[in-house]
Amino acid sequence: MELVEIFGYLGAILIGLSLGLIGGGGSILTVPILVYALSLNPVLATAYSLFVVGTTSLIGAIRNMFKGMVDFRTAIIFAIPAFIAVYLTRAFLIPALPENLFQVAGIMITKNLAIMLFFAIIMVLASISMIRNKRKENDEEQEVSYNYPIIVIEGLVVGTITGIVGAGGGFLIIPALVLLAKLPMKKAVATSLFIIAIKSLIGFIGDVQNMDIDWVFLISFTALSVIGIFIGVWLNKFIDGKKLKKAFGWFVLVMAVYILTKELVWK
Repeated sequence: MELVEIFGYLGAILIGLSLGLIGGGGSILTVPILVYALSLNPVLATAYSLFVVGTTSLIGAIRNMFKGMVDFRTAIIFAIPAFIAVYLTRAFLIPALPENLFQVAGIMITKNLAIMLFFAIIMVLASISMIRNKRKENDEEQEVSYNYPIIVIEGLVVGTITGIVGAGGGFLIIPALVLLAKLPMKKAVATSLFIIAIKSLIGFIGDVQNMDIDWVFLISFTALSVIGIFIGVWLNKFIDGKKLKKAFGWFVLVMAVYILTKELVWK
């Protein structure tokens, strides 16, 4: 096993570690680790990422269910359009895209390149959300209200983005649950994990129809990520996750710049 592969498997633990420590963000690293450390093509990497993200998020969601932190009604209202969008994206949109999309300034934009560039943009947005972190930690119970049309649109958008890049989209879901459903922050985070778990795994079902899955590799990589979650939860007793979130946001931003540079300059 080469050194870069070892870093790839260590990265699987890092994904879970970040989820356990700061409650999110780790899934955004899954695709870069699979593509650059383990040499998977981006389309397959986004498929595997959905399984890894879905399984690891499900572990966190189950813990939150036992604590009574998941608002199932809100999750269902938000998740149904997201489920539909992510499944249709993985089952039909991604396979339908041609290998060569278009050409800009002499650069051929292929399907793989477009996925990585779009992914880098999502990473930039996620990093800014973590760095700024201006959401008020309001945990007071309020009357839950629903702006149904906006929630459906948000669910469709998040589902489509998840389908394209294979990341959970918690940085988009949590503000939506706080602002559109008036959930307190802790319930929004817990409910977000439940939504991410289910829609990611449903999206992966769309890939099983179209791809040959290396189940031994995928399950072993996911198992390492799950181990990372439990380590992160244990470390969370001694380390303030909120302080780590900003630093992790800068790390994600650096990774996004690396992807843009590698894909556009070093090719």
